Amino acid sequence: MHLAGGIDTFAAEKAARFIRFCDSFNIPLVYLVSTPAYIVGSVQERAGMIFRGATLLHATSEATVPKVTVILGWAYAGAYIAMGSKYLSADVVFAWPTAEIGLVAAEGVVNVIYRKEIAAAANPEEERRKREEEFKETFMKVYYPASYQHVDDVIDPKDTRTTIIRALENLKFKSQKLPWKKHGNMPL
Repeated sequence: MHLAGGIDTFAAEKAARFIRFCDSFNIPLVYLVSTPAYIVGSVQERAGMIFRGATLLHATSEATVPKVTVILGWAYAGAYIAMGSKYLSADVVFAWPTAEIGLVAAEGVVNVIYRKEIAAAANPEEERRKREEEFKETFMKVYYPASYQHVDDVIDPKDTRTTIIRALENLKFKSQKLPWKKHGNMPL
């Protein structure tokens, strides 16, 4: 409902504070993910997007409480990584069958990789659309990332609540041992 789920500076800071709060009081984290990316642009850059985005990544990676993620829709780019991905040690990651997971949206990839083919086509817009659909079907549908163990299970949306509860019960006694240190090196 806001920025199509994109993470701006305010959202990144709010999420980082919430994650650190939950971790401080040993409250498990449940990520419900549908985000196209961090919001970019000169306004966001002036507002400190790189700093706040890094703070969100740091908070997620440093949290030692159980982390359960459900990818509901889009999960793209750095925002996908920051929102409880396997890259930042999420304990379990589930996805709905309709989820799209990737480090870049199909539109951006197709415009770069197939630029010459699109330009040479009789109908460039039709060729671009066809290439985007092929790319999404091949690389961004949930089963491709699942085959690389970035998703633990593809679940039916109606089973989401029971799946989360079961995962949290299994993680009830999670104990994560991190190397001793006085404090983390949070981006300041």
